Amino acid sequence: MKYQISTKSDGLEIEIAGIEGAEKQLLEAFKECQDGRCSCPTQEYQKLGSLQVRQADGKISLGLKSREGAQFDQVEIERCLEHTQARVRSQK
Repeated sequence: MKYQISTKSDGLEIEIAGIEGAEKQLLEAFKECQDGRCSCPTQEYQKLGSLQVRQADGKISLGLKSREGAQFDQVEIERCLEHTQARVRSQK
């Protein structure tokens, strides 16, 4: 799994590629975050206002919008992505 994080005025945009064979598990993990059941070992979830998940052309795009007055720590978001990747690998 490879990802690229772009900073936006109201949050982050994350493009995830190299997910062949793990699409379903990744989408399920991101759905947990959308539903408020995030298991990431960080407090960044407390800053999340909304999470949009899109899948197309073998890639997943995440649109994270922060709550008013909050700003994401990109290093912590990377920790979340690494945690999610490790979870998906362990499910195989």
